[in-house]
Amino acid sequence: MKRRQFHQHLLAGAAAVAAVGCAAPPVAPAGPAGPPWPPWPSPSLDALARARGLRFGSTLGILPSGPRTRSRFHDERYRALTAHECSVLVAENETKWPQLRPDPARPYDFRLADEMFAWARTQGMALRGHTLLWVDPRWLPAWVTQRDFGAQPGPAMERLLADHVAAVCGHFGRDIESWDVVNEAVDPASGEIRRNLFTERLGAVPHLARAFELAREHAPHAELVYNDYMGWGADNERHRAGVLRLLAALKARGAPVHALGLQAHIGVWSLPPRAAAAEAAAWRRFLDEVTGMGLKLLVTELDVNDRALPGDIAVRDAGVASLARDWLDVTLDNRQLHRVLCWGLADHHSWLQDAGPRADGLPRRVAPYDEQLRPKPLRQAIADALRAAPSRPAT
Repeated sequence: MKRRQFHQHLLAGAAAVAAVGCAAPPVAPAGPAGPPWPPWPSPSLDALARARGLRFGSTLGILPSGPRTRSRFHDERYRALTAHECSVLVAENETKWPQLRPDPARPYDFRLADEMFAWARTQGMALRGHTLLWVDPRWLPAWVTQRDFGAQPGPAMERLLADHVAAVCGHFGRDIESWDVVNEAVDPASGEIRRNLFTERLGAVPHLARAFELAREHAPHAELVYNDYMGWGADNERHRAGVLRLLAALKARGAPVHALGLQAHIGVWSLPPRAAAAEAAAWRRFLDEVTGMGLKLLVTELDVNDRALPGDIAVRDAGVASLARDWLDVTLDNRQLHRVLCWGLADHHSWLQDAGPRADGLPRRVAPYDEQLRPKPLRQAIADALRAAPSRPAT
């Protein structure tokens, strides 16, 4: 879209936002404690989701995602907001391999995840696990990538993976209803499976299939998910094709893959305007191909990167909301989708604050609530998309 058309699209969105009364409210009183201000919207996003057979959730974390983020879980008002809006919780970092066992000389440390999950159970929340195996070698524990597996590395690697899955799934037991078993295995630039020491020595598809088999063995009750960040723009076509090939190959081997997780880290570079119907149609076909394999869908990590949007808050918020609404309308139309999770509910607790600054240096506005925990147009867009979604059997 041309720059002038793009700004016209955003300004029109801003006018629409103002017309329905979801412009930003006045500044909240200072102070981290006290009751919610203003009263958080009702019905909750989860109530709206459940009315359509879905459930809504978000991530929560204790470990910082970067220098500008801190414990989200210990922010009492933010935790209360999470309880208000959500019935599904996923740990942002606390169940990943490098955090659970950074040192092979020491046992697994589940204390941070246990603290959050114990609270979530008191709120009646379902739990998702993220992630048993992150394929990109940058996100494996350093001691794993540097390990000498000896003269017969294959069996030693298989034992290491089996021990990891058994330890993690065994610890959490039936508390976790859904596991991201494999995360981001496809290189978006090539569409091929990423290379790491496991895929090189054990074979890419056999190794990933084995991860799903181990997850079924140690978490037989759980939904087993392949999770990735492919988008619907033309620049994501190779990534989507690679994901389809991987899913087909896993199914052909009999791997127990139950669903595809759509990370939904969307932004202006990946989301066309409504007029670009061809790219939205390509996304719809992609989702239909996935569900045609007998797989379900989840939105696992929704946020909207505002990096390329104008600095003006009203225009920027309207643009973020419009992008999300367009994407959600197409995605929620697929009745095999049964969960929608944000990757954070408030701007100041988003990993995107540390993912590279905006050119103008302004804080990002990427989540449904601002740093004062006031609802933004994005929250309204998610609510409206949930209201408009077709009903499906509750799961």
